[in-house]
Amino acid sequence: MTTEDIVRQERSQFIKAKALENGFDFCGISKAEFLEQEAPRLENWLNKHHHGAMGYMANHFDKRLDPRKLVDGAKSVISVLLNYYPEKRLPEGPDDLKVSKYAYGTDYHYILKEKLGAMLLAIQEEIGEVSGRIFVDSAPVMDKVWAAKSGLGWIGKHSNLLNRDMGSFFFIGEIICDLELAPDSAVGDYCGTCTRCIDACPTDAITEAFVVDGSKCISYYTIELKDAIPEEAQGKMGNWIFGCDICQDVCPWNRFSKPHTTPEFNLPEGLAGFSSTDWQEITEEVFREVFRRSPLKRTKFDGLKRNIEFVISSK
Repeated sequence: MTTEDIVRQERSQFIKAKALENGFDFCGISKAEFLEQEAPRLENWLNKHHHGAMGYMANHFDKRLDPRKLVDGAKSVISVLLNYYPEKRLPEGPDDLKVSKYAYGTDYHYILKEKLGAMLLAIQEEIGEVSGRIFVDSAPVMDKVWAAKSGLGWIGKHSNLLNRDMGSFFFIGEIICDLELAPDSAVGDYCGTCTRCIDACPTDAITEAFVVDGSKCISYYTIELKDAIPEEAQGKMGNWIFGCDICQDVCPWNRFSKPHTTPEFNLPEGLAGFSSTDWQEITEEVFREVFRRSPLKRTKFDGLKRNIEFVISSK
């Protein structure tokens, strides 16, 4: 091993230690390079219009595949995972309306950016001048692909990243920087012959293993779609009014999920006992107050009301 190799290893170990200090559950490193295998997959996915009305997914095709076009002189992609699996959940009776677990607490963008910012500052203080950028859904970065390349898990048949220790209920973030680091090795695919996620999807959004038609996903209908929810989704929404966790909930690997330790992701006190009636009678004033720093604000009040009315009318 050369002196340069030793330095890269030491720097990588330092970065991973800082990730844990800042509350992340896992940290991995990959070489910043063109994603050759992903290029035809992404092109095919877009050509089939699986992105639906999410026009931004077709933008910056070259940047989405090459981090060096996002950060000049990029050498490494540092990927981190932050668990959001809740200990306390919303009511889950047959009449209760459902919200994806990732949206229970404070919007993760705020939390991950703060933690990644502290990490980048620590790297710069320890190593010196390091040019890097933080990414949390803020640019065309294929975060699940980079996390998989960094050895943090594999991409399952439902297209979510799966980790053998804690399942798939994670937020993903990156620091792309011009620092030469020791890359980690990717892990194998441990889905085997299991098709539970494919079988459980009520809208048949998982068209085949590892391919999701985003335009049929309940999360797309309830968050991304600004127009009316298609009639063919009637009776298939399963009480979901923001996001959907079905494919993750049925995944055997999520039996290893552990409650997160990030207080900001906890259910707000005012939301913990929300009944179906509470959701239906919610006012814009209550919406603004309860979801002021929540992912639910993405739908805006009118969008949430649309989702609630659609689900209720499907019963």
